[in-house]
Order: sequence, then C-alpha cells, then structure tokens
Amino acid sequence: MSVQDFLEYLEQQTVFRVTLSTIVSIIVIGVVAVVLERLITRYLRRFAKRVRLAPNVANSLILTFRLLILIGALVFLVRAGGLPTEWFVALSALGGAALGFASTKTIGNFIAGLYLLAARPFRVGDFVRLGTVEGIVQEFTINYIKILTIGNNVVSVSNLQVMDRDITNFVYESEEHATLCCYTFEIGFDHSVSATKIGEIFDEVLGHYDNILPKKASYVLVRSDAFARVYMVYLYVKQPEDIFELRPRITEEVFKRWDVAREKG
Repeated sequence: MSVQDFLEYLEQQTVFRVTLSTIVSIIVIGVVAVVLERLITRYLRRFAKRVRLAPNVANSLILTFRLLILIGALVFLVRAGGLPTEWFVALSALGGAALGFASTKTIGNFIAGLYLLAARPFRVGDFVRLGTVEGIVQEFTINYIKILTIGNNVVSVSNLQVMDRDITNFVYESEEHATLCCYTFEIGFDHSVSATKIGEIFDEVLGHYDNILPKKASYVLVRSDAFARVYMVYLYVKQPEDIFELRPRITEEVFKRWDVAREKG
C-alpha cells in the first residue's frame, strides 16, 4: 500500500468516524427530546388534574412546552449536523428578531397567563368583574380570558389587560352554605321618595325571592349626596347564569314601585 493510499484510507476512516458520531448525536438528541416531552407531558397532566385546571388551559400548557422542546431539539440538531457557526448565529439572530418583533405581546400574554394560573384569582365558571367587563368566565387560555356577559356576548380580554385591571370574583363561601355567587350591583334614586319608602320597596321586592335564593338577598345604602341615594344590592345564587335573569328583573320591579311611590308624592 502506497503512502497516498494509506492517507486516503485514514481520511475515509476520519470521515466515517465523524459521520458516525454525528448520527449518534442526532439519535441521542432525538431520544432525549422524546423522553423529555413524555415526562413533562405526564407531569403537566397530573398537575392540571390536581389543581383542577380547565381542559383547554391544560392543553395550552402542554402544547407550549412541546413547542419549546421541539425548538430546543432543532437547535441542537442543527449544531450536531455541522452547520457553520456563522450561519447558525445569523439564522438565530434573524429568527430571534422576527420572533421578538412579531410576538412581544404574545410572550407577555403567555407570562401573564402563567402568573394567573399560579395565582388563580378565578376559575372557569366563576362570575367575575374585570375592570368594566363582567360576566361568567367561559374559557381561560394562555393568551386570553373569555367572558360571557349579560348581553349574551363573549368578550375576550388579553391576560396583559387582566393584569392591569381590578379583578372582582363574586364567589362566596360560608359555613352555612356551599360555594355560592354573591353578586353585588348598585341602584340609585333621586330624593323624590323618602329613604323609608325606598327601604320598604327593597324589602317587598327582595322578599319575593326568599324561597328561590339559597341565601336571603339584602341591600345597604352606600352613598348619598344632594342629588341621589345609591344602594348596593347583595344577590346570592347557586348558578352564576341566574344573575343574568335576576338582576334586570329585580331592578325593573324596584323602579316600577319607585315610580308609583313618586307619583303618589
């Protein structure tokens, strides 16, 4: 064997070893990614079941971590495949810039969603007030909270907006009752009718619902000035959907009796 043949043989062996090493690295990265995905998915499913997350929230979490694992695996596969560092850096910078430009709010919503999942200020099915939006939480995703309002409209509020708003959860718990919804709303009147008569109107109207509601409804004067008196009504229900029917009905009955009292002087 000549020297030239020997050198070619060594070169072939080196290429073979490098190729074999690359193949083994790719296989190891793939196996690690699959195992990691299975472990994290199993843990997240158990976590979602333990804290009673809504199915759509659990699926969003699992999908998000699967995408993160996929991106990480692709990065390692590209590097193991021998892509030049300059290309890798350039593609990473370009992709990072595009991703950062296009998904700044998405990432912010994702982080805010994780915080809300950990803090759990409300759950799907709760009656809440988020700033000026109030209704029943229909869906809780990584990006948005969907609220069914009294107008039968579904309003989507981003998690970032939720973080910037006052959150009121009307869930009520006591030793005497199971978990209820204690919804509060205001009714205002001018001074044409006395406070005593307004109290009688509230007692009459709310008394009609004593046998329907799980806990007696109540009211209290919250503020009064030269122009009006404003009362807060406390309404207890088992099903949040009942609020959509009871609030307008009670308000209408109260104002009908108030109009009659005002006409009588």
